[in-house]
Amino acid sequence: MNSLVKEFSDLTLERFLRYVRYWTSSDRSIEKTPSSEGQWELAKALMDELKALGINDITLTDNCYLVARIPASAGKEDSPVIGFLAHLDTSSDVSGKDVKPVLIESYDGRPINLNGGMVLDPSVDSGLASHKGKAIVHCDGTTLLGADDKAGIAAIMGAAEYLVNHPEIKRGAVEIIFTPDEETGKGLPHFPLSLLKSKACYTLDGGQLGELEIECFNAWGVNVEFTGKSMHLGTSRGTMVNAALMAAVYAGMLPRSESPESTDGYYGYYCPLEIQGDIEKAKLDVFIRDFKKDGAERRLAALESFGKAVEAQFPGGKVTLNAKIHYLNMKEKILLKPQVLEKLREAYVNLEIEIHEMPVRGGTDGACLTEMGIPTPNVFTGGRNYHSRLEWLSVEEMAAASSLVVELVKLWA
Repeated sequence: MNSLVKEFSDLTLERFLRYVRYWTSSDRSIEKTPSSEGQWELAKALMDELKALGINDITLTDNCYLVARIPASAGKEDSPVIGFLAHLDTSSDVSGKDVKPVLIESYDGRPINLNGGMVLDPSVDSGLASHKGKAIVHCDGTTLLGADDKAGIAAIMGAAEYLVNHPEIKRGAVEIIFTPDEETGKGLPHFPLSLLKSKACYTLDGGQLGELEIECFNAWGVNVEFTGKSMHLGTSRGTMVNAALMAAVYAGMLPRSESPESTDGYYGYYCPLEIQGDIEKAKLDVFIRDFKKDGAERRLAALESFGKAVEAQFPGGKVTLNAKIHYLNMKEKILLKPQVLEKLREAYVNLEIEIHEMPVRGGTDGACLTEMGIPTPNVFTGGRNYHSRLEWLSVEEMAAASSLVVELVKLWA
């Protein structure tokens, strides 16, 4: 490990191990922002930490958006303001309560046995295999780890401390943005855009070293409601309409070949997330994802046709769809401001990081911020196997992400 990576490892690792212990799982069934109290706890802790670094231009909004600004160096007040963004919450797909991170300072290259019979196996995880002799952090198998996106938070906070401690580095003003409820797919409701001065921003919410992402899905959430008719089961022939069965039949119409587990690359999908109900009322939540708008629109039309088909099978039943845009593909608007990408690619080259440009098979708050007028590509943090009990983090790659933040600050100044 070279001296620079070692320095940034020291700035990020302890923070990461501390941040993942905050229970910040978000809840997409709750409309308010933030959807969990733990996000408040982490946001307030980060605000205190920023103040301790001597950063005083800080706002924590009523909806848990944290925006801080490191002032420009003398003579650089007119340099463009740039921002760095990460999200406070973790996915609710796997428990994020009582996370017990396990640090291995020099991984020996052998399988790692976790609780519940789960195994981190380098024979099936090439990224893990490549980390023999390096420091990694993994979860114990009872929860996720939370590298998505606490590795991004740690990288930004480590870079902030580095910049404060190295006033000789000339910089324009730097904005630090931490957002709630990214994992719920809400987008950025209540985002305090008027607080930002950034001309460009970068999310730290990616995976392996070198990832650079400027395009993402067009994302929709669809709530499908089924209305049936309840009758006594003993006398229900020809009269009862079972909404729970309607929901099950509808879910079975979603193409298995167009599901998350059956697609990769630029292929979109339908994903049923949750189904619940009884004879009178049932509900199915479906995510639609596609890199092209017309592909997303085709899937929306298909969901409408599935509803009509179910109504035909269940006379007297009713299927109602409520669709909402979560975020749109950010590529087109990022390309309108080529300097944002030019600086990013230059930073990778300067740090001798090989660029792996790829689409985000998901979304980031950067897509929403881009839609609001601030181009926001996404970069790596060093995490792997997000949203799972097999999640792990490369300490060296998280440190590299932190050094990338500093390099971007230098280039923009």
